Amino acid sequence: MFYSITGGVVFTDESSVALDCGGVAFRLFATQQTLRKCSVIGDVLTLYTHLNVREDALDLYGFYDKNELECFKLLTAVSGVGPKAALAILSQLTPDRLAVCVAGGDVKAITAAQGVGPKLAQRVVLELRGKLDGFADSAALGDIAAAQKATVSYAGEDAVNALVMLGYSRAEASIAVGRLDANLSTEDMIKQALKALAKKL
Repeated sequence: MFYSITGGVVFTDESSVALDCGGVAFRLFATQQTLRKCSVIGDVLTLYTHLNVREDALDLYGFYDKNELECFKLLTAVSGVGPKAALAILSQLTPDRLAVCVAGGDVKAITAAQGVGPKLAQRVVLELRGKLDGFADSAALGDIAAAQKATVSYAGEDAVNALVMLGYSRAEASIAVGRLDANLSTEDMIKQALKALAKKL
């Protein structure tokens, strides 16, 4: 129904922004990334929109860029993920970082979003694996390829699990291990991955 809305910012709070379009102000729920770009009252901007129809309400969601909107649509297509949970996930993770987390099976990073538990985060990983790569920039695509490669071998999977136990996120561990020679032993993978991770600190 609505593709986008262009108007001046007349109101903003922690979860939404209102744009004045010819004397009519539309309130749009948005991610934290989008809201940070809508903080100045009077600024004229365009938000891409999604209309969610419920029995008792018509809720409008606004996004500063198309990638965020398309990622939102994919998230809400996952069983159990409603618009609020999708906004929470995209407020915690940009589309490209979400793509990396999904590729690396990093459920913990997704549960950092408000109101998203482990079971729902696991469902996001399972249902969206391979569907988010288009949102990744060149650097993120390299991380995704490495994360996908990491658990091809038993040694790689064991190394990733060991690094997670040492406190690294699953995405960090998967990327570090995935960049190594797959023929290395688990012990050597852990040692080399730790060196690589230490350089990033």
